[in-house]
Amino acid sequence: MRNLLAGMAAGLSLAGVPAPVQSSNRPPVDTALVVSVDVSNSVDQERYRLQMEGIASALEDPGVIEAITNGPNGGILFSMVTWADRPEFTLPWQKISNKQEALAVADKIRKLPQQGGEFTCMTRMMRSVNDKVVSQIPGEALRVVLDVSGDGPDNCNADEPIEKVRDELVANGVTVNGLPINIGDPSEPVGEGAYRAPGSNFSDSTLKAAGPITLEEWYRTYVMGGMGAFVLPANGYNDFGRAIRQKFVIEISGLGFPGQLTVGAAGNHEVTK
Repeated sequence: MRNLLAGMAAGLSLAGVPAPVQSSNRPPVDTALVVSVDVSNSVDQERYRLQMEGIASALEDPGVIEAITNGPNGGILFSMVTWADRPEFTLPWQKISNKQEALAVADKIRKLPQQGGEFTCMTRMMRSVNDKVVSQIPGEALRVVLDVSGDGPDNCNADEPIEKVRDELVANGVTVNGLPINIGDPSEPVGEGAYRAPGSNFSDSTLKAAGPITLEEWYRTYVMGGMGAFVLPANGYNDFGRAIRQKFVIEISGLGFPGQLTVGAAGNHEVTK
């Protein structure tokens, strides 16, 4: 597996993929992973616990630890952002290169206090990650990944369209993956009480003309972007642990997620094979 990942990394460097943000002279890692977690008004104490426990348990999972240690550089950088009305850099960059370090980070995650907030301001979170978190990665990484999870679309009146910020992240070498948490029927459209087109008001006639879309479709259109990007939904908060564990293996190994719709920096759509 180590040789396979090394070969993939070399192939990406020849394919015109934007180089990930790099800083300092520290030993390189395979993945710099930013895990961003929705803590808005819909996330009560139990839902928050399920998210933190799911992330911590995923880092303790043998398959995730194997993915971390079996890469060409044998380690990752891990950080967390919690967000509602505003984002918080909750867990600064942590180096994980063995089981003991993974367990230590998991322990820190379980102790993180819950941040309050009312709205789902995803665009503001992405802007903060692009400007303040990715730019401060303490080392070189073969790939940089922003993992976005939440139970609804952006419902703030952001100063800029979410896809504009997403495309800036992609242009800076970041892959943005989505984990929509379906708390209802995943085939049902997102209700008009929560959904709006990015940059539009709830009463916008263009939104009504376009018709409602599901949360997973919203994530595919406005969140997902970059090389190998994918959306992997959770069927409610009780399924979050399973989904985040599966996502970590894919994101840390760099193997991508075949057959998923990918949105490039220019907004073009293609199916990865």
